[in-house]
Amino acid sequence: MNIADLRKSYEKAELSETASNADPLKQFDQWLNEAIRGEVPEPNAMTLATVGSDLRPSTRIVLIKGYDERGIVWYTNYQSRKGRELAGNPFAALQFHWVELERVVRIEGVVEKVSDEESDAYFHSRPLDSRIGAWASPQSEVIESRTVLVTNAAKYGAQFLLKPPRPPHWGGYRLKPDNWQFWQGRKSRLHDRLRYTAQADGAWLRERLAP
Repeated sequence: MNIADLRKSYEKAELSETASNADPLKQFDQWLNEAIRGEVPEPNAMTLATVGSDLRPSTRIVLIKGYDERGIVWYTNYQSRKGRELAGNPFAALQFHWVELERVVRIEGVVEKVSDEESDAYFHSRPLDSRIGAWASPQSEVIESRTVLVTNAAKYGAQFLLKPPRPPHWGGYRLKPDNWQFWQGRKSRLHDRLRYTAQADGAWLRERLAP
């Protein structure tokens, strides 16, 4: 099979200015909930793109853990590659791809850490194994083998038992959007693409982009 011959016709839905919400957060809320109700696999999974001091971009999949008018929230190890890159350059981009619905949402903005109180509350809501894992994994560092992780998990499990505290190197980030794009696949590659750009007065400018 020639990979260049792989094609799909997008015909499930449309996205118009009249049918979309003037507030991008409300439009996102609608689409995310439709993905959840439609039982799309991992509808909460999003690609996070950051840029390092060497100007090389990098991406990885993280899980959205909250969103409101303040922004989009996820949690991770602050000492990971993404954490180090965000410390040096606090701008990032997120992307949701709901294949079954033929939809993509792209979000750009500035990133900041959430409060310690928010990080503590989410950390203590996690399953015990996940809380121990936050201590056990030196994320993004080179390790000799999986044995390192298993050994660390056993060590911290024995140390903290059922009440591991939140590691000081682990917590949440919040991206405050200043640019949203909503993409709906359409027939003949004439896709619908709406961009929302934040204005100085707090309003959003909605524009249609060519696909």
